[in-house]
Amino acid sequence: MDFSGITSTYNQYLNTQAKDALNKKMENVTSKDYSNATDEELMDVCKQFEAYFLEQVFKQMDKTVIKADDSTTPNSNLVDYFKGTAIQDLAAQSTEKNGLGIAQMLYENMKNMR
Repeated sequence: MDFSGITSTYNQYLNTQAKDALNKKMENVTSKDYSNATDEELMDVCKQFEAYFLEQVFKQMDKTVIKADDSTTPNSNLVDYFKGTAIQDLAAQSTEKNGLGIAQMLYENMKNMR
């Protein structure tokens, strides 16, 4: 019995859900006026941006990994789903530990612009 069509459709569904959630999250962040934001709110937004940036970098890095031919197994979709969550967590943790310093640079520049 071939489940490749079902797993492919399910994988597309998961990707669509993840993109919709990300778009909604970024829309909430970018639609606000931060000119009167407190220092804490401003830093939080800068950290969110850095985490998003790192997440995109990590996802692109993952695409360069050569996958085994057995990637069509039913468990591969489950691994892909949790891989996305793990990448998001890794990006958020890296940002909290001042990983690249992008958040701090953005914060300082935005604070000076007020």
